[in-house]
Amino acid sequence: MKRNILLINPWIYDFAAYDFWIKPLGLLYVAGFLRINGYNVHLIDCLNPSHPEMKCETNIKLPKRKSWGNGKYPKEHIQKPGPLADIPKRYSRYGITPNIFRKELLEIKRPDLVFVTSMMTYWYPGVFEAIKIIRETLPGVPVVLGGNYVTLCLSHASENSGADFTVAGEGERNIPAILKDIFGDDPIFIPDLTDLDSYPFPAFDLMPNSDQVPILTSKGCPYRCTYCASHILNNDFRKRDPIKVVEEIEYWNKQYGITNFSFYDDALLVDSDERAIPMLKEIIKRELMCRFHCPNGLHLRGITEEMSNLMFQSGFKTIRFGLETSSVKRQIETGGKITNEELRDAVNHLKKAGYRSRDIGVYLLCGLPGQTASEVRESINLVKLYGAKPIIAEFSPIPGTTIWKEAVKTSPYNISKEPLFQNNSLLPCQGEQLTYEMYRELKMLARTSTFT
Repeated sequence: MKRNILLINPWIYDFAAYDFWIKPLGLLYVAGFLRINGYNVHLIDCLNPSHPEMKCETNIKLPKRKSWGNGKYPKEHIQKPGPLADIPKRYSRYGITPNIFRKELLEIKRPDLVFVTSMMTYWYPGVFEAIKIIRETLPGVPVVLGGNYVTLCLSHASENSGADFTVAGEGERNIPAILKDIFGDDPIFIPDLTDLDSYPFPAFDLMPNSDQVPILTSKGCPYRCTYCASHILNNDFRKRDPIKVVEEIEYWNKQYGITNFSFYDDALLVDSDERAIPMLKEIIKRELMCRFHCPNGLHLRGITEEMSNLMFQSGFKTIRFGLETSSVKRQIETGGKITNEELRDAVNHLKKAGYRSRDIGVYLLCGLPGQTASEVRESINLVKLYGAKPIIAEFSPIPGTTIWKEAVKTSPYNISKEPLFQNNSLLPCQGEQLTYEMYRELKMLARTSTFT
């Protein structure tokens, strides 16, 4: 008799949230692994933006979704957690209602095990609420919690989440031991963890809405930017065969009609001669009429004339890049992944290929420890000068990163004890030289441009 395993993608609890092509990719890879080993797998997505029963929730306005697979989530204003009580902003639950969640839990065949994933550290209230309801609705069923929050805040998750097991790190590394400990099972198939192409495809068919699919071409990143947690969340930098990546894109396109794909790789354009360029050429060769979106921020250093033309021809529509700051000193201090001259050259290449200024989004970090408003302002103006679109990205301090200790010293909040204070909406490391009021002015400055 096959065992039944339930996977949960919990709510987002936050001041603001938007679906930039978000899917629980790690959880879906786990689902693919479980299914190939003979388990019955079911998924409940608490972030489902188009659940049919939400139409009956008269107190919640259903948002309009965009045709490219992104858009707003349904939301309901809720009481703020105690530590955030004095923050003058509305706090919301994003996704389906708890009543719908309970109903789905009761309608499925009782699981033998539940896996819950987690994303941002400061979204843990939604994770805790999901586990609480699982406990009430499915008493006696063991609950395993993993994901980014657990990896970055293991002690906090272990002590407070209510899960039976909290597992840090990549799920594929931990699942076999979990199945052994709980059931005494030895999986028949275990992928080669050094070869991402040995992994079964993520189980996107389990998702309730198939408006877009994220594609993984690599894990990790060779850079060590001081503010980034990529090297903590991933053991090393591993790359897929670019032709096999295209084969996966074609599979979802031909078998399920998916036309929108997102890339959340931390290093999509690194080693481009061996990876991105062959991938793009193969997409063009196969005449895959798809749209590709890169909300995570690409490396500007990889943008050459050839790369720009290939991206434009193959259907890359949403392109975002990480400059972070125009301060040469801070560029060097935070990792040295880009220079202002490389930004200028990249924008020129992209425009010659056919992209417009408003298409070329450039992320600028705001609220780094010790950062001044004038530094951010100069960065905004430089991006505009070079003909791109500046996008303010509020800094969120991440435990374990190089900049973490400095952030703890700088922040007016107790970010080391309370993950809720790591929320970028608070501007956690604001100071006299960059106050929240200054930040709002900078945000407006970044938006006030007429793009062609």
